[in-house]
Amino acid sequence: MKQVNSNDEKEIQTAVTGQIEKISSITDKNDIKENCANSVEKILFMYATAVSDVGTVRSNNQDSAFAGEHLAAICDGMGGHAGGDTASTIAIRSLAHIEQDSRPHDVKTVSSMMETSIMAAHDAIVGKAKRERRLAGMGTTVTAVTLVKGYWVLAHLGDSRAYLLRDNHLMRMTTDHSYVQHLIDTGHITPEEARNHPQRNVVMRVLGDFDIDPRPDIALRSA
Repeated sequence: MKQVNSNDEKEIQTAVTGQIEKISSITDKNDIKENCANSVEKILFMYATAVSDVGTVRSNNQDSAFAGEHLAAICDGMGGHAGGDTASTIAIRSLAHIEQDSRPHDVKTVSSMMETSIMAAHDAIVGKAKRERRLAGMGTTVTAVTLVKGYWVLAHLGDSRAYLLRDNHLMRMTTDHSYVQHLIDTGHITPEEARNHPQRNVVMRVLGDFDIDPRPDIALRSA
């Protein structure tokens, strides 16, 4: 996993400047706004990085992440050190093929690919847990986003959150598939009470060796 440093920031700034210069070179200044409006997909690009922090309580994490040109994904594993690492790695590998440059540039097709990849990861995790009983009970959350023709395609399962930061305003884009979120939705507790609830870490929908619904939420949003 890679942390952004000053060199990365310089490279990003250079890339952004290069894109702007390319646009300026193919159009008159008076036509820049019109050209951008009509060809928004040509100037949208994605930069992603992944950072993992074990914090002050645990000695290790069980998460895996992918940060590519077209896809960013995070999976938080569970089920013991070996099980959690294995489950999250399987999920990331299943999603990684969406990064291929030859992937279909169609929102509906990519949305279907995201769901199919996640369901395939679920089957692979369950199969491995059955073959290796030491991994019984392993699972993982999944949150993944890809950019397709001016749209974000967001897939989500579990309680690993996605946020949108725009105009200095942070907005949560996913709803936790957790027990406390269910209690909030049904009016039994408040969001403030959920923060210290004894079962706040119980997840109701994940990939893995559990008898629960593994289908992800898929959302589209204009970029």
